[in-house]
Amino acid sequence: MSQFGYAIRQLSAAQKSSKGVSLYSRYVNRPAGRVLAAAGYTLKLTPNQITLISAVFTFTGVAMIATLRPSPAVAAGIFAALVIGFALDSADGQLARLTRTGSAAGEWLDHVVDCAKMLALHMAVLLSFYRYFGFSDPRCLLIPVAFQFAAVVVFFGGILTEQLKRAERQKSGAAGPAPAAPASMLRSVALLPVDYGVFCAIFLLFGSRDLFMTLYCCLLVAHLLFMVAFLVKWYRELSAPTPAPAPVPGR
Repeated sequence: MSQFGYAIRQLSAAQKSSKGVSLYSRYVNRPAGRVLAAAGYTLKLTPNQITLISAVFTFTGVAMIATLRPSPAVAAGIFAALVIGFALDSADGQLARLTRTGSAAGEWLDHVVDCAKMLALHMAVLLSFYRYFGFSDPRCLLIPVAFQFAAVVVFFGGILTEQLKRAERQKSGAAGPAPAAPASMLRSVALLPVDYGVFCAIFLLFGSRDLFMTLYCCLLVAHLLFMVAFLVKWYRELSAPTPAPAPVPGR
C-alpha cells in the first residue's frame, strides 16, 4: 500500500463534522485539502510547514491584487493562488489529525495566518480600488474597510466562542468536544455567501470592474447580515447555563 493511498484512506475515515460548514467547504475545499494532506504526508511535511506553504500561496494572491492592474489573466492567477492557499489551510489540520501531531502552537499559527490573510486581502482590494478602478466617488473606498470589519469580527467572534465553550465544558467536567448535530444541507447552502472559497471565486471577475464590484458588494451585505446573526447566536449560547456534569456511577 502506498503512503499516499494509506493517507487518503485514513483521512477519508476521520473527517470533521460537516455541521456549520458551507457546501463549498464540504464538497470542494475539504476533499482538495485531503489530497494535499496526503501529499504532505508522503513528502514527510509537518502541519506547520503546510500552514506556511498555504500562507505563501495566499499572500502571493494578495500581492497580485494590490500591485497588478486588473485583467482576465491576473484574475485567473489571483483565483488560483487564493484557492490553493485555502485548500492547504484545510490540509494542515487534516495532516495534524492523521499524524497526531496537533499542538497549541500549531493551532495558534494557523489562526494567526487566517487573521492576517483576512486583514491583508481587503487592504489589497482597497489599494486596487484606489490605484486602478477609477471611482469618482471616494466613498467607494470605504467598501473594503466595511468588508474587512465584518470578516474580522465574524472570524474573531467564532474563534473566541469556540474557546470559551471549550473552557466551560472543561470547568463543568465534560470530557471532549460537545456532540455534533447532524449536518444540514439547507444550512450548508445558506452559508455559501460567507464562505471564503466563494469569496476567492469572485476574483475570477477581477478583470471586469462593474461585475467584480457588484459581487463584492453583495458579499459585503451578506457578511454584515451574518455578522449580526452570528453575534446574537453566539451571545445566547454563551449566556445559557452550563449543564451540570453527569454523576459518576457507583458514587
